[in-house]
Amino acid sequence: MKDVYLGMPSFPEAARTATKDERLRANLTRATHTIRDKRAKAVTEIEDWAELVEAGKAIKDHTLRHLDEYLLQLEAKVTEAGGQVHWARDAAEANRIVAGLVKAADGGGDQIREVVKVKSMATQEIGLNEALAAEGVAAYETDLAELIVQLGDDLPSHILVPAIHRNRTEIRDIFRANMARYGRPAPEGLTDAPADLAEAARLHLREKFLRAKVAVSGANFMIAETGTLVVLESEGNGRMCLTLPETLISVVGIEKVIPSFRDLEVFLQLLPRSSTAERMNPYTTMWTGTAAGDGPRTFHLVLLDNGRTDTLADTVGRQALRCIRCSACLNVCPVYERAGGHAYGSAYPGPIGAILSPQLRGTASEIDASLPYASSLCGACFEACPVAIDIPEVLVHLRARVADAEPGHRAERAAMQAATYAMTHPAAYRAAEAAAIKARRLLPPDRKLPLGPAKAWTETRDLPELPKQTFRQWWKENHR
Repeated sequence: MKDVYLGMPSFPEAARTATKDERLRANLTRATHTIRDKRAKAVTEIEDWAELVEAGKAIKDHTLRHLDEYLLQLEAKVTEAGGQVHWARDAAEANRIVAGLVKAADGGGDQIREVVKVKSMATQEIGLNEALAAEGVAAYETDLAELIVQLGDDLPSHILVPAIHRNRTEIRDIFRANMARYGRPAPEGLTDAPADLAEAARLHLREKFLRAKVAVSGANFMIAETGTLVVLESEGNGRMCLTLPETLISVVGIEKVIPSFRDLEVFLQLLPRSSTAERMNPYTTMWTGTAAGDGPRTFHLVLLDNGRTDTLADTVGRQALRCIRCSACLNVCPVYERAGGHAYGSAYPGPIGAILSPQLRGTASEIDASLPYASSLCGACFEACPVAIDIPEVLVHLRARVADAEPGHRAERAAMQAATYAMTHPAAYRAAEAAAIKARRLLPPDRKLPLGPAKAWTETRDLPELPKQTFRQWWKENHR
């Protein structure tokens, strides 16, 4: 993943600052509770929701087990339909490919200096906007929330609603101050009414849509059976980007492939209700290669690995690759609600980011090593997930990985070695039990174990009282 996020503070440090921002917490609480409540109602309308979730999980698991076959089938079908497929091992290679394709695009005799973009998590992951800027190409976000983030020189903080940390007054101020730097300025006397803000964004973007020669997108799904790509969105900006420009470049993670159109039917029910709480999304755009006189004349598909193959090799962690980016886990997470998305230091915030980012990037950095601990393990994310990703299970799994990679304090190591010996030697275990029972008699009734520096552990936890005898002693007395 692009190092635009690396170097940020660890999650505990970032969260400590974020939780003190009262306006941020108010914005997040209002937004997440609204989406959460609407989603809960939308889901109950479908009697077989549990069966749909199980079907989505099964399709994703099957595809991941045969990912190599479906990716080759996808490549063949895209090529057959007139598209060109490129394979990118990491973020740097993906950025080089896209930058090269933009430079090679037909600009009517002029070099391409700007592209329009559909909202894309994959391009955020690799830092494509920054990479294109270094090549002298401006990338303009056309999703309303992404536009707000870009105009505010900000970072996204939510998968579905990247500007969820902003309220409408802040958005109005951002439009007034910064729209003119990127193109058409905000209208005079712009208010913070949602309709006025949407109209200002519409006018600002329209000129970009009409003059753009190149568009960059992601995709929600890729259908191996036909080589079709699918984007779901709510505003129509995606439809404009995917049909008007002459060259379309789609950067998509390899895990987004599904076998057939029949499988798509399942996800077209799961995704809208889980993300926007809609029965169906307003715009579903599909394209298969190129067609004369309809849509872009040139289509490129960049298939992105960037750590996904390594994640696939982990039998526990690979379930994170089922994710369909609905953001349901963020909207129910008490940690995300209080800390916000920026604290996660990743393009993928919230519970899914806490398990996906450390696998894609590794746990060598301070921020990635801290992410598996950015959870209370309450399980609300697992209950909300439309493809049944057991996020708490993966969090615990990744915590073990982080712990194994660190030497730990010498006192902790000694304690663990002693415990390991006792647990694997019955006689030593029985002796330790007996010693603990005897030591209990010497401890004043108002004192808790452990003593010394370790007492901080019990000052914030209620532990059960030590019994007067061990289970073995009780059994021996009562069941001779």
